[in-house]
Amino acid sequence: MESLPELVGTVHIILGPYRGNPIALYMCQDGSICQISPRIYPWNRTIGVGDTPNRAAADFEAKWKETELADDMYTGPHWEGGIKPEKPKPVPPPKPAAPSAKAEVKQEAKTSSSEPATTPDIPEPVHKSEDSSP
Repeated sequence: MESLPELVGTVHIILGPYRGNPIALYMCQDGSICQISPRIYPWNRTIGVGDTPNRAAADFEAKWKETELADDMYTGPHWEGGIKPEKPKPVPPPKPAAPSAKAEVKQEAKTSSSEPATTPDIPEPVHKSEDSSP
């Protein structure tokens, strides 16, 4: 069952030299889903959804910035009741994979081929002389 709307914040829209009345932001919880939105037309199209109130507030702020209002035409949203928009955490870059056995063998072959080639000391052949007697 959907809960009753709860006031969680406000947004002030500025039209020209006039600062209008604040627009209330309400949150409804339906099970594990939180939805935050204003209840006044035409702003009620912007709805923030999340599994916690803080994530729903962050989603609402992101969607609110996509509306046709410029940044200097509104102030807020201003949150009440301890709501702090939870920004998504940046995804760390993937770690390089460990080299496989084939890559290690290739790497060893490269290091051995890069070393200078050395010839082993081969003894000179011994020739029997004719004057030697058994």
